[in-house]
Amino acid sequence: MSPDSGPYNYLPSRTVAIIMLTLFGISTVVQAGQATRYRMWWLLPTACLCGIIELIGWSGRLWSSFSPLASTPFQIEITCTIIAPTPLLAANFVILSLIIHKLGAQYSRLSPRLYMIIFTTCDVVSLVVQGAGGGIAATAIDAAGSNNGAHIMLGGIVFQVVVIVAFSALAIEYFTRYHTDSPLSSRIGASREKESQLPSGPVRGAFTGKILLMSSALAFSTLLLFIRAIYRTAELADGWHGKIISDQVLFNVLDGAMVILAMYTLNIAHPGLLLATPAEEKEPNESI
Repeated sequence: MSPDSGPYNYLPSRTVAIIMLTLFGISTVVQAGQATRYRMWWLLPTACLCGIIELIGWSGRLWSSFSPLASTPFQIEITCTIIAPTPLLAANFVILSLIIHKLGAQYSRLSPRLYMIIFTTCDVVSLVVQGAGGGIAATAIDAAGSNNGAHIMLGGIVFQVVVIVAFSALAIEYFTRYHTDSPLSSRIGASREKESQLPSGPVRGAFTGKILLMSSALAFSTLLLFIRAIYRTAELADGWHGKIISDQVLFNVLDGAMVILAMYTLNIAHPGLLLATPAEEKEPNESI
């Protein structure tokens, strides 16, 4: 039988799989080291977990390059590569909350804590739905069961797209209000009370070069994950034998490369380097 008749509708590239495994492996190890160095333990269940799941998924893809007709490695690959970026997105939610804490919560529609609670909860829901769909698809005994699993995964991805859009809209509003110095009146009182400021108002943090770099990296990473989520939405909506899922280049570029770039963006523009206070830089501690 030809590889074209297998679950991928093509023969997965062994070279690309090895390159991706190497890149994800390096980034994940560095993420773990940076999380330990700066005692930002929240990076372990977010960025590091993303890297680990991607490694499992791309291992399945490498396996498929040897056995393109086997269903098990395909199910490992499709399930893991779909859910893997979800924890990484949660890291972006935490980073925005740290930036808001630095610059001033009076410009934010939500408190820094609420950003983490609301969006991380939504992220977990998306992860559970995608994982459940992947499990159903992987254990299905017929095409109908596999399609049901794909539909559930599609629902989880669509929900994730909605979450990214909502998060991005709130982030854009926050930075716009900060740069125009237009605080929300409902937030001024809360910020003033929490920070025990004088009646003149809560503190407005300085938009330093480091915060600019961190904010730019956050925007770039979120855009990458959004592009990737749109691709996976179109892929699943098109079906197991559609044109999108059958195009290997699209997958490598719009899924693998997007997540790789997002991972390395966080490695380079790291919150431990860019959001720590001078005291924290001398003696790293947990930032949340």
